[in-house]
Amino acid sequence: MKFLSLAVAALAVLGVGACVSLAGTPEMLMSLGPTEFAAAMGAMVPASAKVRGILAVRADASGDVKSLIDGLNKDWSEFKATMAEKDKELAKKFDDVVTTEKLERINSSVSDLQKLVDDTNAKIAAMSVGAGGVGELEDAEYTEAFRSHFSKGDVQASLNKGTDPDGGYLAPVEWDRTITDKLIEVSPMRRIASVQTISTAGFKKVYNLRGAASGWVGEQVARPETDTPTFGAQTFTPGEIYANPAATQQMLDDAEINLEQWLANEVETEFSYQEGLAFIAGNGTNKPDGFLTFATGGTNAATNPLGSIEVLTSAVAGGGVDADELLSLVYMLPSAFTQNAGWVMNRSVQGEVRKLKDGQGNYLWQPSYQAGQPAMVAGYPVTEMPGMPDIALDSMPIAFGDFRRGYLIVDRTGVRVLRDPFTNKPYVHFYVTKRVGGGVQNPETIKILKMAAA
Repeated sequence: MKFLSLAVAALAVLGVGACVSLAGTPEMLMSLGPTEFAAAMGAMVPASAKVRGILAVRADASGDVKSLIDGLNKDWSEFKATMAEKDKELAKKFDDVVTTEKLERINSSVSDLQKLVDDTNAKIAAMSVGAGGVGELEDAEYTEAFRSHFSKGDVQASLNKGTDPDGGYLAPVEWDRTITDKLIEVSPMRRIASVQTISTAGFKKVYNLRGAASGWVGEQVARPETDTPTFGAQTFTPGEIYANPAATQQMLDDAEINLEQWLANEVETEFSYQEGLAFIAGNGTNKPDGFLTFATGGTNAATNPLGSIEVLTSAVAGGGVDADELLSLVYMLPSAFTQNAGWVMNRSVQGEVRKLKDGQGNYLWQPSYQAGQPAMVAGYPVTEMPGMPDIALDSMPIAFGDFRRGYLIVDRTGVRVLRDPFTNKPYVHFYVTKRVGGGVQNPETIKILKMAAA
């Protein structure tokens, strides 16, 4: 028994040693999230025990986008082979539930891997423009004063440029930039739309509606007055989005975590979720107007001077997706707007589109083949938008167009933080607000596929 106990103890020591050598100290491992833990422990898993698909890639790749893409394309090849097998079954009027289950499982894995690639691409793009990078603080003294105010409410008089007559406190530029940059990284609409920062209560865009007339005349014939161009306008009014997390004063006194980062993450998560829904289908009441509301027949169909977003109604019975209709949507868009055009749909709709083929048997959906490249449908990039509707009767699950020219996000300058230690003792509330609006600035650049009503 003593020998057995010694053997078990030795194995335990070796296991801890392996953890230290391969992934760091046990304390470090306990602090890791599920993805990071899987990556750190990947080298300890025997090759025979490793699973296919997303889990294997997470364990082996350690976040390397090339490995993610390799795993994605491997699963995509398996998906096509399984889909071919399913097509043969359906041609023989036979539906094997085993094949169906395998197809859906691989389809889900392809979606997961493509999402990881898209997220990695977004982070790469954000860092390339300075977002998400680690650098020197541009206003180090003020940032230090803000940290002091954050935990204790103390503000050095010589550094109180963040205060106002009402006792508020403005977040330092670095903290403000952190939230804004993270919103750009995680919010799909902010990545593909135009963003305008304003310093007033609203933003008005003027449109040239043309209308100039001309005529042919002889040398000595009178020149009567011709029609002159007319103008139209659309107003973008920001609504207010807020978050109000709280912490006890003792937590603020004793915590060793980065409280600024914690609050920034809380705000970023909440703001990105609420913004994402509003940019798609917001009703304009204290929030942005979603682009789906500008579709023909929508509540904002008559808001833009250029008209409404053109809609293609699907003729597929039961509310399905047809490859020909997706191609028709592409050709509905004027050629002047196709260079930077792309698709917008949610994950489940991508899963259905992934099964579609053109007349030559080629799949319309294609995965990412290199870092920085998104998935493609019919040669145009796909942006996964979680807030887009699912495929259902009378829904609008797919949009196509140049959203950079089509949709405008209006940010009222700055993220504001008010520290409130009085309202709900012993909690200290951090009331964070940001004013943001949005709407379609050019409906001609976007087209929408709508499912049949019945």
